[in-house]
Amino acid sequence: MGRRLWLVFAQAVTVAVAALFVVATFKPQWLGGGGVASVLPQPTLREAVYAGSPASAATSGLTLAARRAAPAVASITATKMVRNPHADDPRFRFFFGDRMPQGPEGGRQQLGLGSAVIVSPEGYVLTNHHVIDGAVEIELQLVDGRATRARLVGSDPETDIALLKIDLPDLPVVTLGQAQALQVGDAVLAIGNPFNVGQTVTAGIVSALDRNRFQASRFQNFIQTDAAINPGNSGGALVDANGALVGINTAIFSRSGGNLGIGFAVPVEIARHVMEQLIESGQVKRGWLGVQPSDITPEMAQALNLPTRNGVLITGVLQGGPAAAAGIRPGDVVTRVADQDVANIGGLFAAIGLLKPGTRVPVQLLRGSETMTLDVTFAERQATAAGEGPRGR
Repeated sequence: MGRRLWLVFAQAVTVAVAALFVVATFKPQWLGGGGVASVLPQPTLREAVYAGSPASAATSGLTLAARRAAPAVASITATKMVRNPHADDPRFRFFFGDRMPQGPEGGRQQLGLGSAVIVSPEGYVLTNHHVIDGAVEIELQLVDGRATRARLVGSDPETDIALLKIDLPDLPVVTLGQAQALQVGDAVLAIGNPFNVGQTVTAGIVSALDRNRFQASRFQNFIQTDAAINPGNSGGALVDANGALVGINTAIFSRSGGNLGIGFAVPVEIARHVMEQLIESGQVKRGWLGVQPSDITPEMAQALNLPTRNGVLITGVLQGGPAAAAGIRPGDVVTRVADQDVANIGGLFAAIGLLKPGTRVPVQLLRGSETMTLDVTFAERQATAAGEGPRGR
C-alpha cells in the first residue's frame, strides 16, 4: 500500500512540474512575473562580447569599434574655383550671361565631397590631399550636427595626406592604432561619407599589406582592404576591431567608379609622421640615401647567387651621396633600415621616407654571405635628385 501511494505522489509531482513549465513558457503572465527567462541573470554587453559565443563576440566587438571611432569621422565640403574656358568668349556671354556663379578670373564654384578624421583634442584633422587640393573654402560637418570652417595647416601630395585645423570644444577624437601590427585577415572597418549619403560604416578584412604599385609616388605604401570604399570615403578612417585608427582611406581600384572590393588606405604611421612635420614646419622633408634600388626576382637571386629574396638589391650608388659616404656598394642587399625590415623597394622607400634629413641610423645589409650594419646619415631628398628620377631614393 505504501509503495502505491509513493508512485501516485511521484506522478503527481511530475505532472505539476510539467504543467508549471508549460505555463511559464507560453503564459508567463499567469504567474505574475516575467517568466523563466526573467529570473535568469542577463549578461552585460561586455560579458556578451568577451564571454559569449564566437559569432556574437565578433558582431558585438565590431559594434563597439564603430561606436568608438565613428564620432571622430567628419564629412568635408571643399569649395573649389574652376576656370570656365569660355568665360572670355563674347558669344558665350551673349547667350548665357553671368548666370553661373563667378569667381576670380571667370571661374565657377565646384563642391568636392570627402571625409576626415579628428585626431587630437586641439582640433587637428587628417584627410586626403586630393580632397582639399585647390579649395578656397573647407567646411567640416561633424556627426553630432556641428559644422565649422577648417583651416589648411599643410598637405603632402606624395602621401596624399593633408592636415586641417578646426576650433570647436569637446571634440570626439579617434585613438591612433598601429598599422604595423596588422596581419592579412584582420577585421577592419571603413568609416566615411560615400556619395554624400551620410556617415556609413562598412566591414571587411585586411586583404594585403605594403601595396605600392598603384600610384605615382613611391611613398604610398598602402593597406589593401575589401571593406567597401566608394567616392566620398576619401580621407575617412580605417579602424581595427578595437576602434583604433590604422589608416586613412585614400583610393580604390575600380573600372566603374564604384566599389569592387579593392580599396587602399595610407598606414597611420605614415599619416602621423606627415602630421607631425606639418605641425612643426608646415612642410614635409624626407631623407635621401642616394642609391638605385631593384627588387630581387627569383632569376636574379639565382644568377647572382643571393642568399635571400627578402631585401632590395643596390644596383647603383651615387658618388658623393649618403650611401657612398657610409660605404654601401653596388651588389649589396639592404634588409633593414633603423628598426624596420625591408622586403622590397616599397618597404625601403617607406622606411627612408619616415626619416628626417640629418638622421643617422643603422642600415643592415648582405654583402655576399656576410651580414653587415653600416651607420648612414641621410641627406634631404630633392624632387629631382641627381642620378635618380623624381621617385628615386
